[in-house]
Amino acid sequence: MSLEVQATDLLEEMIVQQRRKVLELGRRWVPHATDEDLRNAEDFAILKDKPIFHFEDGILAGLIAAQMALAARDRAV
Repeated sequence: MSLEVQATDLLEEMIVQQRRKVLELGRRWVPHATDEDLRNAEDFAILKDKPIFHFEDGILAGLIAAQMALAARDRAV
């Protein structure tokens, strides 16, 4: 397995783990929220004042952006 494939697989694992973390964290304040609900966290006023939620969600967004950048680079090559 190439180093690039290993890195892509690791990034996917990190995204899955971070999605789970964001979901669990969001459900502390919105118990029945789904993953999709929390992608639109601004719909929940209670989450507005939860910096830890926004921090973890930002990490998830960064991981997804990195994954998209790698995929775009691969398509361009």
